[in-house]
Amino acid sequence: MRRGLAAVSVAAVLAVPFVFAAGCSGGGGVRVTVKGEFGRLPEVSFPKGAPGGSLAVETLSGGRGAGARKGDLVVADYVGYRWSRSGRKLLASSFAAGRPEAFPTWGLVPGLQRAFEGARVGSRVVASIPPKDGFGERGNAARQIGGGDTLVYVLDVRGVYGRSAGPRGRVEPPLADPRLPRVSGGGAPSVTVPRVAAPRGLQVRALVRGDGPVVRKGQLLAVQYAGFFWRDGKMFDSSWASGHPNGVTAGTGQVMKGWDQGLMGQRVGSRMLLVVPPSFGYGAKGLAQVGIRGSDTLVFVVDILGAH
Repeated sequence: MRRGLAAVSVAAVLAVPFVFAAGCSGGGGVRVTVKGEFGRLPEVSFPKGAPGGSLAVETLSGGRGAGARKGDLVVADYVGYRWSRSGRKLLASSFAAGRPEAFPTWGLVPGLQRAFEGARVGSRVVASIPPKDGFGERGNAARQIGGGDTLVYVLDVRGVYGRSAGPRGRVEPPLADPRLPRVSGGGAPSVTVPRVAAPRGLQVRALVRGDGPVVRKGQLLAVQYAGFFWRDGKMFDSSWASGHPNGVTAGTGQVMKGWDQGLMGQRVGSRMLLVVPPSFGYGAKGLAQVGIRGSDTLVFVVDILGAH
């Protein structure tokens, strides 16, 4: 739950050394050479001349587990270039930022959607995306992409999260405190808010205690979540309702204070109950576009699926 509602940023195992030149696929292949290890900044060499005109995708290392499908959230390290007859330029790199990106496969340009299809955790994929499968003839001025630019991405897949992803760990006994909401359901949760005054302070309870690593400040989290009003128990937002998990960076002020404090130090796999008073949420201004008033205490159920 970001300050403006849940969203993901797009730019977006074993380290197995390899040096691959992408082989030929329709339209002449990706035509670039990639050197380096999975999880390390790749060295990308471009041939002379203009890029090919067809979409080309090559998998350089196979990975493991289930392959990504459209609608999944994919977490990946990446470098992205623009390439045209006049040359090429590095556009962005998660390696420079120091953490991977979250790629919502349901909202990417067609070429990137294709690049992630079937990609598995641990795989390195390189894609050459012509304008018709990218940003079209108009390009994207905000990202310094011209209408004739081909995009080249090298993608190291670190996590794949489908719509059915949920908590993994020890289920805690039901909460005995009558002043806190009751949560039921193994997937999308149901919440019953007690008819008492909302607590003044932030309340954090583990409903499932995860068996994964501890969440650290600045990590990219893959989460499922649902948010409810304390005043009437109605849901105002849900990743289950939207059909896919989301990616947030916690502990750095990019999400509300209640999430920053409530999720730090928890373990991956946990399902958390957060009761967030206004001072830990959207403050006196609220968030009018989803009906959150300045006086609203909010109730969240958050599944921590992964931390990268």
